[in-house]
This record gives sequence, structure tokens and C-alpha cells, in this order.
Amino acid sequence: MKILVYEHASGGGYAGEPIDLSILSEGYGMLRCLVADLKAAGNEVTVLLDGRISSLNPPIAADYVIPLFHAGESKQFLANAAKINDAVYVIAPETGRTLETFVLLAGQTGGVSLNCEASAIRLAADKTILYQTLKDYGLCTPKTVIFGAGISLDKVKSVIKNNLTYPLVFKPSDSVSCGGLSVVKEEGQIGNAIRKVMSKSLGGRFVVQEFIKGEAVSVSLLCTDEGAFSMSLNKQNLKLASPEGVSSYIGGVVPFDHVLRDASFKMAEKAATSFPGLRGYVGVDLVLAEEVPYVVDVNPRLTTSYIGLSRVAGFNVGEAIINAVLNGKLHTRLKSNGFAWFSKVESSKPSVNFFQKAAHLSGVISPPFPLSDSAKSISMVAGYGESVGEAKRGFEEAKKRFINIISGGK
Repeated sequence: MKILVYEHASGGGYAGEPIDLSILSEGYGMLRCLVADLKAAGNEVTVLLDGRISSLNPPIAADYVIPLFHAGESKQFLANAAKINDAVYVIAPETGRTLETFVLLAGQTGGVSLNCEASAIRLAADKTILYQTLKDYGLCTPKTVIFGAGISLDKVKSVIKNNLTYPLVFKPSDSVSCGGLSVVKEEGQIGNAIRKVMSKSLGGRFVVQEFIKGEAVSVSLLCTDEGAFSMSLNKQNLKLASPEGVSSYIGGVVPFDHVLRDASFKMAEKAATSFPGLRGYVGVDLVLAEEVPYVVDVNPRLTTSYIGLSRVAGFNVGEAIINAVLNGKLHTRLKSNGFAWFSKVESSKPSVNFFQKAAHLSGVISPPFPLSDSAKSISMVAGYGESVGEAKRGFEEAKKRFINIISGGK
């Protein structure tokens, strides 16, 4: 097949404006791994790349790269390129209905979309519908209140006082990757938490949940209209900050061994099948408390865990996505070839020469793009091994080689 893959952060979605480097490291990492899988399965792959990215000639296995330079070009070029490809896959956030909009656009070209259906994306992205649906299906979720845009601070405090117990988690209703998230321990922090939420929310609504103490994980699933199959339980390394700090997704471990793995699989599959139209790759975020998993979010798209999963799954996940969407077939053999440990690594902005050296290092999944509007860079580095410990050591070794290059070492 001829397949067009569009990833929003690296593919021109921010053309003409600064790119969030943290999101770029995740986005490009997913793009690179998915393209490699699709190529390994025998497909011809075309990608769109922001001109600032493509000019650096970063490592990617695509057959064709279309550079974009101006704001708004991504939709036009995606529509044009989709017409000459058999299928389209979009990697984008739900924020501001971005993912839904691009999936709809791809579908209007007459090509085949390998994403979840746009109607399912819209439902899963709406937190009011999401949490009500999960509740209706009997799934464990944190106690949640959703506030509309423009609500007064006093009203928020009153509702929280009457319905929730500290500590709390504040987050936008439409953001991804911990954007705008705060852990609030007392009423005096609410005002700053709301301001932080609003800085990352396009819709103005936000979610307040009781904080569940436990292990942050996700489940990567394949879905069809007939059911869902859990491919892996993934550990999420998160930095959860107060309203004055910055919360962020740092990296993860795939797969993750835990006594609640099977219970997590069962709950994630039930969550995914609660929304008709979720197909192909779906991610479900959970918190593993002492006795039970709590569902936190349903992601109708590729998630960053794919960076690890694509390496250790024991089968071609990209090909499995195609089979799930086009043929309604689920890959139902759970097999893992070791472990992956991956994490973001922040460094100074390298010269183009050192960028090229670092970009082609083994273990560097998303390279340190030296963009002109930032004095730093953020990369995604990974290690692999037959055990978690070996994978972590592999990561540390790859990170050391990477830092040596960036700092001008030999």
C-alpha cells in the first residue's frame, strides 16, 4: 500500500510558530517508529515534515518527505497527498479537536483512514461523555467534577468543598501529555491551578479529580468493531507538579510487569469497547492502586508507548493496525521480545554538525533538533534488554554516548 503518515508536531502543524520541544520529541519518536514498521511490512510511506525539521535531514525510513513552511499548509498538503495514497494515518492531539479535524479531512479525500472513526474520537475526547460512559459501564474511575468555561473561583471552591477530598488533580479537558496538569493539596492553590489549566486549554473547560495514589500506567490495545486486544501494559514515568511547577510525561517502560496486569487488560478492553468506532491502535491510561486499576483516560490515537512497543512486541504493530482497521482482524498472540526503557533527555542546542552525529546514534529515537527559537533541545533516548534492568542500563549507556556527542566529547 501507499500510506501517508502525518504527525502534527513535526509535520507542519506548528509551521510559522515555535514548536513545543517536549511534544516534538514524543511526536517525532512515534512518527519514526511507525514509519519503520510500515516500511518493514512492505508499504510505501510518505510523510509531511515542518521545513525546519526536514532541512536537517533527520533519520526516517520514509520513501518521500514533503516539507512544509507556512502556517495552514498542513491541511492543504495532507488533503492533496492523501489523494495519491491508498491510506492515511494521523498522529495528533485531541486538543482543540485537532485529531478529529485531520481525520475528517483525510476521509474526505476518498482515501482510507487508518485512525479511529472521527465520531469516536469526538466522544472519547469530551471528558464529560468519557467519564459518564466509563461510569455507566461500571469501570473504576477517580471521583471527577468537570467545570465549564468562565466559572468563578468562588464557585469552583464551593463545588470542590462539597464533593471532593484533597489532594486533587486539575487538568484541561482537552490537553495531552500532562499539559496544564497540577496536583493541588489545599484550597489556596486552586486559583493558580485554574490559571495554569487555562493556559493549555482551548475549550476553557477543565477537570478536577481526586488524586489516586498508585502506579501510573497505560495499556496499548488493538481494536475492531468486534472487540479489543491488549498488547502491553506500559509504565509511565511522570513528573506531577504543583500549580507553580510544570507537570510532564518523561518516558516509560514496555512491557511493565505488575500483579494487576490482567485486571488492567480487562478494564482497558472494556473501556475501549465502550466507544463504538474505536479501531486500530488505542491507548488507555490507568492508575494502579493497591487493589484495583482506575481508568483515567482513553486515547483514540497512537500513544508515546509505541516507541517501546514497536521494538519489543514480537510482531509488526504497524501491520497489525492495518489488519485491525481494514480486515477487522485482531492480533491475539501476546508475545514480548524483552523490554524497552525510554526517556526524554534535555540538552543544550547542538550545532548542525553535532546534531547529525547525535541523530544517528544507536538508541536516539528522536534527535536533538536545533530550532532557532530555543536555546535547548529535547531528545527521546531508548535502551533495550532481556530484563528491565538490562534495558535501563542500555538507556543509560545510550544517554552517555548522546551527552558526550552534544558536549563535544569523543
